[in-house]
Amino acid sequence: VGRKADTIVSGGENVAPAEVEAALERHPAVLEAAVYGRPDPEWGEAVVARVRLRPGTAASAGELREHCTATLARFKRPREVHFTEDPLPRTPSGKLLRRELA
Repeated sequence: VGRKADTIVSGGENVAPAEVEAALERHPAVLEAAVYGRPDPEWGEAVVARVRLRPGTAASAGELREHCTATLARFKRPREVHFTEDPLPRTPSGKLLRRELA
């Protein structure tokens, strides 16, 4: 189950959430990011990101999507970016609980 269940299928293409999360976390304002799929009638699933910013920094959803253009194919870029001030849900071992976000 694990990684296969986490895979997002958007427009017939497989998207690994960890790859998109790594791209987002390279932005200097991003403390942590989680990426998951949301059902989409046209694409099957849309790539959605939940982002927690570093204290004292700011970034817009558009800025983060633009940041991803340098390293990610178009179909892998988040269609939506949601911000949270709360820590992202994790298991005791530190693994992201993406199902709790979707």
